[in-house]
Formats: sequence, structure tokens, C-alpha cells
Amino acid sequence: MTTTTKGLVIREQTIGESDRLVTILTADYGLVRAFVRGAKQMKNRLASSTSLFAYSDFSLYRGKDAFVVDNAVPVEVFFDLRRDIVRLALAQYFAQIAYEVGEEEQPSNEMLSVLLNALHLLCNSSKDIRIIKSAVEFRLMSLGGYMPQILACANCNTYETDVMFFDTLDGCIYCENCGKAGAIPCPKNVITAIRFICLTEPKKIFSFSLSEECLALLCEISEKYLLSRIQKTLPTLTFYKGIL
Repeated sequence: MTTTTKGLVIREQTIGESDRLVTILTADYGLVRAFVRGAKQMKNRLASSTSLFAYSDFSLYRGKDAFVVDNAVPVEVFFDLRRDIVRLALAQYFAQIAYEVGEEEQPSNEMLSVLLNALHLLCNSSKDIRIIKSAVEFRLMSLGGYMPQILACANCNTYETDVMFFDTLDGCIYCENCGKAGAIPCPKNVITAIRFICLTEPKKIFSFSLSEECLALLCEISEKYLLSRIQKTLPTLTFYKGIL
């Protein structure tokens, strides 16, 4: 049986001397793992359309043990990512997040949309990459089932005070009257930005601005929150931070 779907290659692994195992984030079926036969051969017709960050129209058939890519037609390969090592490293980090929180056989249209929009911005925009990073971190975690409780103070249900506290371990916020030890104090506009990222439509999540100080705080919170939920070292994040 053959399946057709659009998807983004977020992970690749060489198998044997010439084959490749790719993980594709698809709108219809979530994470799909598929073999690309002879992908390492120079003249393989599927090489570019099944490479990392290739967004393609895929035709897949189920083999004995896994899916096999029968055909793939590239829609966008995001070649410009290779021109900037920092942006490429950030894209690889985004791909690893999607791999960690994505699911098989679950529609993932919104997650795919967030990733594609982020890659387009990394390639074609002058937008501060810290905005892109924090937005992807919070939104992908929300889509992966880890949306923080950000609608009101976890203790007294107060919606907003001038200073709020974000608890990265418990995944919730507190007002200035209920601040909790270990929670990160931040001005209310940072909480507003987090709410915007988690709740607005996918195409708009990068459309906000903050002062330098508040943006640095947002980046600290989003990264700490993500790591508190995944609970493992992410080599792509380590590499990204090492080249900044």
C-alpha cells in the first residue's frame, strides 16, 4: 500500500554503505520513519528531496519492517541554512525538539507549520534569532503536550500583576503576591509574550518584540522550561550555544 504526504525531513541516519533512514515530520501522520534505498549514491534521484530539512511531496510504501520512500519531489530544501553555521545549528536544534516531542500516527499539521515558518525566517528574515528560538521552544512544547499553565496565577488565579513569576519546574506562573522560591521574576510583558506564543495562531507566533533585557529573560525561561520537560541533554542545543 502506497501513502502520499507532504513532510519535512528532521533526522537522517546512514544505514549500511548506501542507504539512509530518515524521520519525516508530516502533517497527516506525524513522525514517519522511512528508508531511502541507495540515498548515498551520487546519482540517486531522491538524494536532495530526502536530505535534512528537505520539505517534499513523499510517496511511501510499507516494507517488511518499515516504510520505504518510493518517490519524493522537493518543494523547498532550505539551502540558505547552509550559508550560516549559527542558523543551521539552530535549525538542527528545532528538528531535535520536534523529534523528541512529536508522535507517530498523530496529525501534526501545526507542528509542521511552526517548523516551516521558523526555517523560512532563518533563511530569509532579519528577525532576531532569539525571538525565533523562544517562540519555537514554547510552541513545540505546547503542541507536544507540555503547555505551561499561563492563564492566571497558579495560587490565587490573579490574571496579571506588574511582576509575575514563572516556575520552570512546575510549568506555571504566580502573581507578585504569591511568588514562589525558585520561580523566575519577570515583568508582565514577558508573560504576555509567552501567552502570545502559546495561544495565537501558528503563523503569528514570531510577531512580537521585547526590549533587550526582556528578550534575554524570555530566552532564559523558554530554554529552562523545555529542558525541565525533556529531561535530557540535547547535543544540538549544546552545539548551538557553543558557537555563539
